[in-house]
Amino acid sequence: MVDNTGIRLREVDLKKLLGKILKFKKLLAINISVAFVLSSFIILCVPRYYVCDVKLAPETSTPSTGGLGALAASFGINMSNMVNQDAIVPDLYPDLVESVDFQTSMFNVKITNQDSKINTSYYEYLRNHQKHSWWEKIFIFLKNMVHDKTDGNARTVDPFKLTKEQGDIVKIVNEKITCKVDKKTSVITISVKDQDPLVCATIADTARVRLQQFIIKYRTNKARIDLDYTKKLHVEAKKQYDRARRAYAAYSDANQGLVLESYKSRLEDLENEMQLMYNNYQQVSMQLQLARAKLQERTPAFTTLQSASVPLKPAGPKRMIFVMFWMFAAFAGTVLYVARKDA
Repeated sequence: MVDNTGIRLREVDLKKLLGKILKFKKLLAINISVAFVLSSFIILCVPRYYVCDVKLAPETSTPSTGGLGALAASFGINMSNMVNQDAIVPDLYPDLVESVDFQTSMFNVKITNQDSKINTSYYEYLRNHQKHSWWEKIFIFLKNMVHDKTDGNARTVDPFKLTKEQGDIVKIVNEKITCKVDKKTSVITISVKDQDPLVCATIADTARVRLQQFIIKYRTNKARIDLDYTKKLHVEAKKQYDRARRAYAAYSDANQGLVLESYKSRLEDLENEMQLMYNNYQQVSMQLQLARAKLQERTPAFTTLQSASVPLKPAGPKRMIFVMFWMFAAFAGTVLYVARKDA
């Protein structure tokens, strides 16, 4: 075949190619059969896994002072300076899930598998009840021969100083629990992958609860510190007022009926001090109420868009797709070999 430039192009003769394929049909059948057997053997050794997704819609807007600001203004307090932007924004939630503190907090979660044969902690489940392919078992065996197996457990976990085994479990948790945040809608999606469907759903729901607790702890940390400090001031102000009140009452009872100016002056001093302590006690009581209201306002609310549910079908591996891919690869490779042979 010749194109417009006079350059001769090579034309593939389909009939000739088909004849070659039929000539090597035995080779083609053998290669496809070998690909089928090997791919089936490999993929059947890979444990199946399930995936459970949980979706949350967090409260992300900066809190408004509203009625709380009006109440504070009546006491001469400017709440506008007390409302700060969140330190933990939704974009940082995946980093929070990947933190060692969060992942080690999952160690003590009690789980039960689908057939109720396993009832233990999540740490022990990942440590002793995971299925592995034969090549992974070989790798684990060789690894245990090179490195001594440390004695770790979930009861003595120090996130600051993990043992070798605890560090390995943290890596597994990091692979099984993932968190993504939609930048447009700020919807949080927690995905959990596990070999057992019931464990998958249990960990997904627990991760949702733990993430909410971590976020609430971070966002209300300053308000809780202020509340604790105000409670201490309130207790101290109450003690000072009670002490001044008892001193005034005792002096008044002991000197009742006396008309000396020195006694009257001392009584007035004690009364003024008592009134001062009472005013201070009242002011601190108001600040305590404001601190409690601020803590409540700073506590974020979450809406669960999709709850955890036990998955009915495994998410992978896709065994049929894997086998069909390698059978097609064997077919294409054989056809290519036949087409180039004697070319």
